[in-house]
Amino acid sequence: GMGILDVNLGDVRLGWDSPVKEVVHPKFVNLESRGGLGWIEGFNEWLARCGLEYAGHPGKDKFITNTGATGEMDLTLHGKIANIPASEVIVTVDRQPPHTIRVRGRVDERVFFGPKLELWTEISTVPGSNTFTLNDTLTNRGSEGQEFMLIYHANFGTPLLGPGAKVVAPLKSVTPFNDHAAKAANPWSVYAAPKVGFVEEVFLLEPIAGADGRTTVMLQNAKANRGVSMTWSLKELPYLTQWKNTVAKTDGYVTGLEPGTSYPHNRSWERAAGRVSKLKPGQSLRFSIDIAIQSSADEVKIVAKQIMKLQGGRRTFVKQKPEADPRPKEDGPE
Repeated sequence: GMGILDVNLGDVRLGWDSPVKEVVHPKFVNLESRGGLGWIEGFNEWLARCGLEYAGHPGKDKFITNTGATGEMDLTLHGKIANIPASEVIVTVDRQPPHTIRVRGRVDERVFFGPKLELWTEISTVPGSNTFTLNDTLTNRGSEGQEFMLIYHANFGTPLLGPGAKVVAPLKSVTPFNDHAAKAANPWSVYAAPKVGFVEEVFLLEPIAGADGRTTVMLQNAKANRGVSMTWSLKELPYLTQWKNTVAKTDGYVTGLEPGTSYPHNRSWERAAGRVSKLKPGQSLRFSIDIAIQSSADEVKIVAKQIMKLQGGRRTFVKQKPEADPRPKEDGPE
């Protein structure tokens, strides 16, 4: 899936301490285990892509069988792409300054009588800089239209994450994912110390873009002297999910900031909410995220001011109840 295990710059680490210590070969990840939660058997990356045919929570959804009939299939957590090996990997270094380094890879999610999706990924950086960029191109190689979902599951642990760390983002609204998260909606942006038995909290964020259509979100540490920011186009990735998992450190103390083409409900829910995208035959879409690491209080302040400018004095509406299930009753729960 061309995921990224971790990134380090000085004393700033993009990554986390997962209970899964090894890089797990996909053949040892049974996506259907634990009621469709098997994806977590290999989950330890800083960045994991979720998709492509579907992403989000496990559950059932309809599909077209090989006979053309409508059938029902089990969707597993966050799809298959993170556990599909790359078919090609290319590393290049520009001969001319600034000697940009690029790592490109092709990952195919193809099924006979099913989706035929091709994902080209590129990670690029300039040596000595504090930034790097993800550039992905997703193409439908089939002869019919194809639904897709793509969520960039970026995960952060210590030393950025800790008591008092917080998310700074320009937002129209914050919606709790479920009733459990609704109890912790205030303050949704601030993180607590590790706690044994903590149950994950998820919030659905509606970002605000500037005149160029781009938004920025930052995770800053408690002292506001270290941070990481992500900037992207809302035309490409309109939605942002925050995952808070402040469990005991040995159990995986981590938060996720996840730009995506949808939120992480089951595909049937997201489709009913109008958030499942579709590619025409042969159509390609590009997705780009710029990541920057802030290594001082001044750098954190600069990004925070940029985010405040995007907010423009507008109030962020923090909803106290989760989104109502938009699916027809006959479709059933996730």
